[in-house]
Amino acid sequence: MPKNCNFIEKLREIGLRPTKQRVKMCELLFNREKTFHFTITGLVKMISEEISEKISLATVYNTVHIFEKKGYLKEISIKSDKSYYDTNTSAHHHFYDEDTHELLDCDENDIDQVNVKKNISGKKINSIEVLVKIA
Repeated sequence: MPKNCNFIEKLREIGLRPTKQRVKMCELLFNREKTFHFTITGLVKMISEEISEKISLATVYNTVHIFEKKGYLKEISIKSDKSYYDTNTSAHHHFYDEDTHELLDCDENDIDQVNVKKNISGKKINSIEVLVKIA
């Protein structure tokens, strides 16, 4: 979603009712200078603090997944039960700090081109994104 866009209109365009919580979610996610990474539970906490009231985990979960399906967010799976979301949807690499549980963008110049030696019949590579786990 473009920065500083009319979030009420954008929410309606993708079939979501523009509630106060969803508009605040859009502001927190997309009205920033830098892209950022978050978990759904972390986002619930941020929104609740911003609007001084609770927001349903289901509302955040469903809205984030709709944003992801529409291409406004990218999911980065860390483990089978742990996902982060990124407001930068372009193909890029990440560091994951296992001590602090922080996901960081990795500059494209920090990793040499990846050479994939095996091809899967009938398939082509769409993108290569490296996740480097550090501790």
